[in-house]
Amino acid sequence: MDLRVFTEPQQGATYETLLRVAKAAEDLEYGAFFRSDHYVHMGSVDGLPGPTDAWITLAGLARETNRIRLGTLMTAGTFRLPGVLAIQVAQVDQMSGGRVELGLGAGWYEIEHTAYGIPFPKEKIGRLEEQLAVVTGLWSTPIGERFTFDGTYYRLKDSPALPKPAQAKVPVLIGGHGARRTPALAARYADEFNIPFASVEDTERQFGRVRAAARKAGREPGELVYSNALVACVGRTDSEVRRRADAIGRDVDELKANGLAGSPAEVVERIARYAAVGSQRMYLQMLDLDDLDQLELIASEVAPQLG
Repeated sequence: MDLRVFTEPQQGATYETLLRVAKAAEDLEYGAFFRSDHYVHMGSVDGLPGPTDAWITLAGLARETNRIRLGTLMTAGTFRLPGVLAIQVAQVDQMSGGRVELGLGAGWYEIEHTAYGIPFPKEKIGRLEEQLAVVTGLWSTPIGERFTFDGTYYRLKDSPALPKPAQAKVPVLIGGHGARRTPALAARYADEFNIPFASVEDTERQFGRVRAAARKAGREPGELVYSNALVACVGRTDSEVRRRADAIGRDVDELKANGLAGSPAEVVERIARYAAVGSQRMYLQMLDLDDLDQLELIASEVAPQLG
């Protein structure tokens, strides 16, 4: 089981805070540092000092870390034109020496679009499909050749399809709970399928849909990595768990039911249930970014038991 750190900076974080977390995650040998891509906070927090841009953040971290992989869960397709996004991700991949992964989703949080004047189209899945075709098409076009795309939403003509990422293939993540179109998109474009904040039962059901879609598309289901994203709240004692739950405004029982909460032993057992239905990678949603001790606890007492 590959453990990765997943942050939600729109809830309130500076770049310096994210850098501290990313460096700690690297030092503690987590597999990756990922962040969400939102411009407005959610819930009762004030979100101060305000949002940071996902790809500007990752560009900075690319130069200030050395080993850890970097990515998004998920970049909102509504935020960026696909040609521009392909350039941004390729450049950050070069800056990192080939450590970037692109999670790309349709975009869903209408409030942040209204707040910053970003169009929020009704038809988002069709746009996402074309975005995936454009981004992957630009990267895979051989140097010296041109890329043309004539879609319903996006049109590119005689693009030089540059720059290229450092990696021969930037891993693409697609995720969600959709029963039909999401698995089909994953089967066609994804290297990894992620289901966020899902029960073991819903995870098993959705992974099955993705595997079936992969077979239908002519791919081996095992070509994809299957992963979950769940909130983490881990403590050595009940009082420590409660303190960490209070710090993020959550109830311990709710966290145990819907996330990875409790003692290290409880969390190991919980992760094992997800592994049993096919999960290979776990994104630990860390909501208190000042609590680096929790990262150390998970690295020292949970990760070694997962193999």
